[in-house]
Amino acid sequence: MSRKILITSGKGGVGKTTVCAYLGKALSKTGEKVALMDLDFGLNNLDVLCGVENRVVYDIKDVIEGKCRVKQTVIDLSPTLSLVPSRHTFDKEVTAKSIQNLVEGLSTRYDFIFFDCPAGIDHGFQRAAAVADEAIVVVTPTLTSLRDGDKVLTLLKNYDLKKLGVIVNRARGDLILTGEGVSVTEVEEVLKTAVIGCIPEDDAILLDENYSLNRARSQKAFKMAANYLKKGKGRVYDCTLFYSGFLGSLRRSIRRLI
Repeated sequence: MSRKILITSGKGGVGKTTVCAYLGKALSKTGEKVALMDLDFGLNNLDVLCGVENRVVYDIKDVIEGKCRVKQTVIDLSPTLSLVPSRHTFDKEVTAKSIQNLVEGLSTRYDFIFFDCPAGIDHGFQRAAAVADEAIVVVTPTLTSLRDGDKVLTLLKNYDLKKLGVIVNRARGDLILTGEGVSVTEVEEVLKTAVIGCIPEDDAILLDENYSLNRARSQKAFKMAANYLKKGKGRVYDCTLFYSGFLGSLRRSIRRLI
């Protein structure tokens, strides 16, 4: 059976969908079969991020309305990675039960199913949390994001979830070294939850048009997070290394001038 993992965040704009897409891809490269399911009705962007928006024929809403079978919605991104898209739609009529029926049609085909759900704690979050058995909360190293993330983690503890984890996105290694940024250890202390991944702030993500991140620092960070998720333990990417030593000090100085 699949490990069903909710990817969520307390607020929008922290890179939740980006983390879902690239973490899923990194995990699929380890040989696991992964499905990315877009449950962010209204603000669905997984298909765009994965570069397959022109390949969408059927989506989750079509399955719920009985217009197609779930396997007809699946878009294969690679032999081990697939996407199940959604659409911009009024989603109040979509229930946790209807999503559960969808997932059951996929659970024997995949080792992992990631649910990209809406940010916040409203209906969309609650519906997705009800069908997941694990959750990852994406935060940025800011006080507002950590506060919102803490609220989400508190709510998630009311669900029957086997595991909870945190991924810190857009971490600034230069600021952490000078004591101006929040470190992974400090995030864990605040949220009282294990950080399973730390993704550096990396222009390669913003400029990536091919869903590849070839030779980018963030690519290594996602790979490490995927290994941690798969094994339940491991190392977290150290985003301060890029700014350490003589070359690192030059990078910090240049960063200060930008």
